[in-house]
Amino acid sequence: MDIIDIGIIISYVLITVGVGVWISKRASKGLDEYFLGGKSIKWYYLGLSNGSGMFDVSGTAWMVGILFLYGVKSFLFMWLWPIWNQIFVMMFLAVWIRRSKVMTGSEWILTRFGNDKAGRASHIIVAIFAIVSAIGFIAYFFEGVGKFLTIILPWDLTTYIFGTEIFTSDQAYALIIIFLTTIYTIKGGMFSVVATEVLQYLIMVIAGILVAGYTLIYFTDIQITSLISEEWKNIWFGWELQPHWGEKYQAFNNLIDTEGYKMFGALVGMSLFKGFFASIAGPTPSYDLQRILSTKSVKEAAYMSGFTNLILFIPRYLLIGGIVVIALVVLAPEMNNASLTGADLEVILPKVINFHVPVGIKGLLLAGLLAAFMSTFSAFVNAGPAYIVNDIYKKYFKPNADSKHYIKASHIASFLIVLLGVVMGFFGNSINSLTLWITSSLFGGYVAANFLKWVWWRFNGWGYFWGMLAGLVVATLQFILDQNKGNLTEGSWLYELLNMSAIYLFPIIFSFSLLGCLLGTYLTKPTDEAVLKSFYTNVRPWGWWKPVYLKLKEEDSNYIKNNDFWPDMLNCVIGIVWQSSMIVLPIFFLIRDYPKTFVSLVVFLGTSLILKYTWLDKVNKITD
Repeated sequence: MDIIDIGIIISYVLITVGVGVWISKRASKGLDEYFLGGKSIKWYYLGLSNGSGMFDVSGTAWMVGILFLYGVKSFLFMWLWPIWNQIFVMMFLAVWIRRSKVMTGSEWILTRFGNDKAGRASHIIVAIFAIVSAIGFIAYFFEGVGKFLTIILPWDLTTYIFGTEIFTSDQAYALIIIFLTTIYTIKGGMFSVVATEVLQYLIMVIAGILVAGYTLIYFTDIQITSLISEEWKNIWFGWELQPHWGEKYQAFNNLIDTEGYKMFGALVGMSLFKGFFASIAGPTPSYDLQRILSTKSVKEAAYMSGFTNLILFIPRYLLIGGIVVIALVVLAPEMNNASLTGADLEVILPKVINFHVPVGIKGLLLAGLLAAFMSTFSAFVNAGPAYIVNDIYKKYFKPNADSKHYIKASHIASFLIVLLGVVMGFFGNSINSLTLWITSSLFGGYVAANFLKWVWWRFNGWGYFWGMLAGLVVATLQFILDQNKGNLTEGSWLYELLNMSAIYLFPIIFSFSLLGCLLGTYLTKPTDEAVLKSFYTNVRPWGWWKPVYLKLKEEDSNYIKNNDFWPDMLNCVIGIVWQSSMIVLPIFFLIRDYPKTFVSLVVFLGTSLILKYTWLDKVNKITD
């Protein structure tokens, strides 16, 4: 690496850590300031922070790989998360969540199920889920940033003690970056996280623009169009994927056949099935939920969620699309060999940066990707400990301590979360395996209970507890077996099940969780009527709430229920198209398909105008 690039990276790290530590003084007043910024941070800063937190390096490396191999329709792979849960949050869930006026997602659960035994059981299980998911995501980041830095940086940091390898080079790099990020995150809480993430977002945007500009200047239309087929540029699909590459690049077609997504229609169908329930279930108890709870008002929660969608996708895909264009031109010929595997896709991003990006831009791009890692990592390190300290330690063990005590407890909890995430990261096989476990298995256990909590009055705390517990147990068992499937007998039903793509395991995990929900609900008494009436009056969700609504109607003949299900669903459909246009627009632009770029731009502007009238005007009328 050139001294200029190294200087840029070192300067970025020092500035980020310095800003995080400098602003940390504001977090010392109490838990509300530490975890929510005292609900005093402006909504657009929270939106930039939220978008920055979603711009992670592991996810970026994964998206580069799938766009390279599958072409433009790879944006549908994003539905595995599903990314359009952010649209559902924007349209109605942010408003529902913020009306609770609480600190964490598990504390919010008490407003739905009450503070009796059933309510406390549901409260504890969602706190456990939040902690497990935070640990899982830290493992995911650990795996990604280590692979990324090992290829980029020239030094081999493999560590030996008495001739025994303790850390590989990628593990050592990951530990260093995690240590630096943990310093300011633990010290400063939400204030430090938001301040550094706004800075990191700006760096990522600059990096994306520079990479995109470089590809537009240094690569011709002919160089790009001669490599990619019409199918590669086509967003439409059938039941089975058609060949994306010409005969010259048959190795890539072969890789598509072996990656498990050949039956693309089934993948999209499963993603839609999962996505609908997962999106209404709402954000998991992690950093994006914390951003909603950190806003000053209900109206600002909606603004923040909409702004997050607006500022995230175009800059991110300028960066991803630019990297893929470089990879298509300079890496595709050398990668075209018979031994190509999915692991080769995960290292496209660092290989492009290492060998094919000019001095200066390389340093800024590396700083941008380090910013992507550090912002997402710090967001989870801030969110996860809130559940340990506020929802477990403070509530059940030390309810009357002073603020300084709880801040110290938060520091210890943050350290423990990071430590457990790193330990789990040592056992992760790949970015892809951790991605699929988090999106399909872990979230599969979350969806059923959190979908029902919004829409069904009879669903109670015990139903929530057993539904979440069933999902967590099955997801954890799946992860353990998956890490040890090499020891299973080839051809056995368990071996075949574990070699199935994780997205197809989602219905199994969802079914176990749903069964737990229904049994737990029907074998125990309903939630106290006063709790249900309070929740329904405060949050005002739609769904199957007729008995509660009729009770309230008896008390107040002017009481009006929420009839916005169909308008909200229509807005969500429009929002998904709007979001998708922001993904494909920079891709089409960078691969020089100008007619499709124009169509994407028209769709983006048209859906933006529609949402101005159907969503924004409605939000402007909200009163807390």
